Amino acid sequence: MSKTYYADLHVHIGQTKQGNAVKISASNNLTVRNIFDFAKSVKGIDLIGIIDAHSPEVLTEFDQMVKTKEIIELNGGGLSNGEVTVLLGSEIEIYDSYCSGPIHVLIYFPTIEKMKQFTRWYQKYVKNPHLSSQRIYIDGMSFQHKVKQLGGLFVPAHVFTPFKSLYGKGVQSSLREVFDPNLIDAIELGLSSDTGMAEVISELQHYPFLTNSDAHSLENIGREYQKMLLSERSFRGLEQALALKHGKVICNYGLNPKLGKYYETKCRQCGGISQSLNQCHQCGSNKVIKGVSRRIKEIEQSQGQSPSLVERPPYIHQVPLKYVPGLGPKMLSKLRKHLHHDMYIIHEAAKEDLNQFVSSNVARQIIQLRKGELQVVPGGAGQYGKVEK
Repeated sequence: MSKTYYADLHVHIGQTKQGNAVKISASNNLTVRNIFDFAKSVKGIDLIGIIDAHSPEVLTEFDQMVKTKEIIELNGGGLSNGEVTVLLGSEIEIYDSYCSGPIHVLIYFPTIEKMKQFTRWYQKYVKNPHLSSQRIYIDGMSFQHKVKQLGGLFVPAHVFTPFKSLYGKGVQSSLREVFDPNLIDAIELGLSSDTGMAEVISELQHYPFLTNSDAHSLENIGREYQKMLLSERSFRGLEQALALKHGKVICNYGLNPKLGKYYETKCRQCGGISQSLNQCHQCGSNKVIKGVSRRIKEIEQSQGQSPSLVERPPYIHQVPLKYVPGLGPKMLSKLRKHLHHDMYIIHEAAKEDLNQFVSSNVARQIIQLRKGELQVVPGGAGQYGKVEK
């Protein structure tokens, strides 16, 4: 019988049990065991994609946890401690002669053994297989075929981000320039876009959209996530849902794109909004970063407009609880202690319950967060937007 689960499929590892870095820019407390614990007890997330599972030391840690029965390998794929299922994934940077720039992609495999097979192949093409998001010099379609040969899922990551993404740098106007469209399982939108922005691009209309956190810290797990109907909480359950067989994405929850670091076209020097990409008209700097909103309009124009063929699940603009003005760390800790975890606080806690532990103003804003009604100031040029007080 299918059930609903909250899923965040893009979480990094900061360091291994041995103390070695995996994602250099990620927090050191972002470890395998901490992710298992924090994801459910604090965040309320049921399905986590760890996308540095290719690292040999991370794989060794998974092996040890299976041997000590801390976790089990599920028949349908994935690793479970009884409360959270972790999917074995990897974020790879593809750069070949067909790409205009580097492209990040997410891949997922059902078992430790399949990930080990991938790692043995992968380490022939990269400088350091222990680290996250390593650049691989192989054409995109050949890479896709390898992933599919091993029974994996293939998802272009944060596809509109100005740097290291499919549309941000990788292609001029179409994913067909670098990828086989039939070997893509879903599209990850990224923090500076949402369904309403992305669905205007005709070649994306047949793919499910994913909203994931790209967490570089424990607290950012669940920064973006989705509610999914799954036949089982496993790799197979996710695979079926993305293919719209025995499951689906019910709702996407993500930042208002204006909160993202790259929504507006802005000058990195002074932070001003710029109409020109060559020079900021306010300070004269040439450090202007093209915004996601502008890039999407360019792609839409190059592909031509067409009516949407897919009925999309709702996209609710949310922020993590720590973004709520007036909700400091001590008050948030108190809320979590008395009202379960973040998913319960955001989606289910009654206003009367919230009022017991926070001010009426903070309680009101949490309800607004739930409904997607918080007002924001746009971000750009690498600076996040802000929630208005």
